Amino acid sequence: MNGGDSISLLSQSDKLTTCKEVPAFKKKKNLRLRRGGLRGSRVNISSQARPSSVGCVEKRRERERARSKSEEAMPKKKLAVEGAASSTSPICTLDDGCLMHIFSFLSPIPDRYNTALVCHRWRFLACHPRLWLRVERPIKTTFEPGVFPTLEAAISAARPGDTILIAAGSTNIASAIQIKKTLCLIGAGTNPDDTVLTCSRGADSALEFLSTCKVANLTIRAELGCCLLHRSGRLTIEGCVLQCEENPLDYLSCPIMSTATSPVKGELHGVTVARTRIEGGAKAVCTSGALVLQHVRAIYSRASVFFWFEVVAK
Repeated sequence: MNGGDSISLLSQSDKLTTCKEVPAFKKKKNLRLRRGGLRGSRVNISSQARPSSVGCVEKRRERERARSKSEEAMPKKKLAVEGAASSTSPICTLDDGCLMHIFSFLSPIPDRYNTALVCHRWRFLACHPRLWLRVERPIKTTFEPGVFPTLEAAISAARPGDTILIAAGSTNIASAIQIKKTLCLIGAGTNPDDTVLTCSRGADSALEFLSTCKVANLTIRAELGCCLLHRSGRLTIEGCVLQCEENPLDYLSCPIMSTATSPVKGELHGVTVARTRIEGGAKAVCTSGALVLQHVRAIYSRASVFFWFEVVAK
């Protein structure tokens, strides 16, 4: 029994050892297989992942290229937006005629002035001569907006900041016309001699200015009195011809007369003359207020004398 027991024990131990050895061998084999499988799987995974990684790199490169292009194009886009600030707005889809018709309802100061600051197109349309008031003889019997038969009618209908274009080839009567708003009077001819304003003999002046104004490319004639009477504001005379009698009395005839007083509350008064031909009169400028003549410059030609000067406060 003892022997059998020992045999049985040995057999059991043999079984145990054999049972232990076999799984160990199998484990090693399995480990080798697993390692081989893992290696194979790694190879397979890397081989499968390579094209996807290349695609990701290419996508990244494309994104970087697109980003760099967008960054380079940013200043151009900004300039384009600044150059045509309202190009994306629906009002810019209108043609020039519609926009000019809309601008005609705006007051010259400050609404039409502000529209001229939007872009080059709006500036061109807001300052177009079609928006100016015109003084000319009506050819048709029908009424045309913005066209007036006389200068006095155009001045009374004008708004502050308007420009009045006086037609060439005709003589207009201007006798003591008071201008109390900011206006610009321009002759439509190529030369100042093409557009003439004549002051009647009994009037003190042709035009009387009580506000800041500009007169350009006009010929103004006065038999007695002065061509331009300046009361207040800033008066600019550019490229004009002022004609008075050749040998008048000192107190009767003078091309430019200023009676502006000293400035009040920061208001500046003065007269600026540039490229203006002055003919006749006892004096070119007569000042009876707080203004004095300064910065005088004259060019003598065979027929006439051109003056540049300023009449400003002391």
